[in-house]
Amino acid sequence: MKAADIMTTKLITIDSFATIAEAARVMKQNHLRALIVARTSAQDAYGIITVTDISQAIANVRNPQATYVREVMTKPCIVVNPDLAVEHIAKLFARAQIRLAPVIKDQLLGIVSITDILTKTNCLIPIEDQLRLQKIPELIELPLDESIENEWGTECDRIYENWCSG
Repeated sequence: MKAADIMTTKLITIDSFATIAEAARVMKQNHLRALIVARTSAQDAYGIITVTDISQAIANVRNPQATYVREVMTKPCIVVNPDLAVEHIAKLFARAQIRLAPVIKDQLLGIVSITDILTKTNCLIPIEDQLRLQKIPELIELPLDESIENEWGTECDRIYENWCSG
């Protein structure tokens, strides 16, 4: 499978001159954790703003109504070619420590995320098959040595009795 097969094509972008308060509102309304920042010209690179970017800005005492997206976004952001195999996307995400990236080939086509990889591919099936194929030996019930249990119980009781009694 490739990025084009699993990407989300319903995109919501935001202007770089919007405030982070506006970005947060758009994210909340659309149940998103990131927005692609629109290019200002055809030669410009795309950017991305995440909830982490917004929360870090607020933690650094930046006013959400007066701080612009362009001040806290990542630009240029890592992008994915629509023909890139899902396995390579997963490796890219792991190495770059990101969870999503825009899919671009001359223009913005979609966005691909870790969630897309996990829910729209069969990447977990080989792992499940391997787990099923592993033979787990039956657990052998070992007899308890009651003398040891009593010995431990007595020692612990004495320690806690003294500690709890004040």
